[in-house]
Amino acid sequence: MADQKLTIAARILVKEGKVDLVKAELLKLIDITRAEEGCINYDLHQDNNNKNLFLFYEKWETYDFLQKHLNNIHFVAFQKATEGAIEEFVVNEMTQIA
Repeated sequence: MADQKLTIAARILVKEGKVDLVKAELLKLIDITRAEEGCINYDLHQDNNNKNLFLFYEKWETYDFLQKHLNNIHFVAFQKATEGAIEEFVVNEMTQIA
């Protein structure tokens, strides 16, 4: 798995009244993450019918690059800044098969 490209679908459900805070923090991650080694794409989406629901669609060269991202200071800062504001954070690690 370490040498296969990795697709991530990260679903983030924000608590009521916290969407502006979390969205601002999510947007801070975009440019710095896209510049990280191993990042192929890092795209943030907001649900059209539920403003509290976000989805990151990410592709990484390898699992190891994803792990570096998750330990980078900007991601740790995001976690601290949004502590208590996120209802649910589900990450699916996937491999493209077709």
